[in-house]
Amino acid sequence: MTVAAALRADSDAEMNRSPLLSARSVVVSYGRTPALRGVTMSVGGGEIVAVTGASGSGKSTLLLCLAGILRPDVGEVRFGDRVISAESEAARSRLRRREFGVLFQFGQLVPELSAVENVALPLLLSGVRRRPATTAALEWLDRFGIADLADSRPPQMSGGQGQRVAVARAMVTEPVVVFADEPTGALDTLAGEQVLAQLVRVTREAGTTVILVTHDTRVAAYADREVVIRDGMLDEVATGSSDRPTS
Repeated sequence: MTVAAALRADSDAEMNRSPLLSARSVVVSYGRTPALRGVTMSVGGGEIVAVTGASGSGKSTLLLCLAGILRPDVGEVRFGDRVISAESEAARSRLRRREFGVLFQFGQLVPELSAVENVALPLLLSGVRRRPATTAALEWLDRFGIADLADSRPPQMSGGQGQRVAVARAMVTEPVVVFADEPTGALDTLAGEQVLAQLVRVTREAGTTVILVTHDTRVAAYADREVVIRDGMLDEVATGSSDRPTS
């Protein structure tokens, strides 16, 4: 069993007793401008949580803190028993490589690399040998129905195709948590729905926790729960729509 699978099994057992990921009284400012003002929230194993709010509300900053990319000025972020906000940058980088997957609005694929090389990259950076890393990457491309794009480079792909490659890259390490920041924001409605449906399908099958930042109510409807951020504060928590789209 992989470390990610073991942690996921542990998180399932503990879901009702302790959160998998949590923020406590998190404060972040950019100079004199406050971005988060004492946000406290928790996420259980296997949950899909949408973080919504207006542009500039602090939702992307919250994601960066939860993913260990940004350290809060005040407060703490926990992943299981680890206070990751107190760890070194090197330790947080290892955590992101091994246990977290990150998906951004524009995919951020390496334009000089083929699709299969982009997907294999996180494994290679973690020390996996090229052949098994490539095999795993091809399997994930196939799961998203884009194995025929394995040798194509990002400039040769449509926006939807490129974002599916980015989702495959985020999932190839079998992460415990996937952080998705406006993953469909650069796509048209049809392509966005296709990418989102596939993301939800594969993460639910794997039991992966998803933190989904969006300003789009149609995207938030795919989540189990919605956390609303307003002016850097937790404004309200709403349950997911009972008629949310199925994947």
